[in-house]
Amino acid sequence: MSGQGYFEFNFAPSTAWAIYHFGAYREGMSAVQAAGPPNIALELDTRSLRLNATIDLSGLSPSVRSENASLALAAVIEEQGGSLSYWALAHPPGKPDFHHRDNFALRFDLTDFR
Repeated sequence: MSGQGYFEFNFAPSTAWAIYHFGAYREGMSAVQAAGPPNIALELDTRSLRLNATIDLSGLSPSVRSENASLALAAVIEEQGGSLSYWALAHPPGKPDFHHRDNFALRFDLTDFR
């Protein structure tokens, strides 16, 4: 996660989605218009649910598309009884906080995806 700003991409099994930009940690949230809607596909069997989302990043600023990126991959699971569980590649100490910088554990070069 370079600088202080970051993007949040939300994808749901219902195929609902949203993209937000934050200017700093949990501050300055604004909705982002994507170049087009993401392609969301679900795979469901008796043991798992897989959500695959493909989105066109060309609507984001050029600096975002040309820099190294950090990704905080997370999920909130609500069971039929209403209990919640929080899943992520990394968790900072304390209660779940997917906006915390320590969650951004997956790093890659966006130029590899052009």
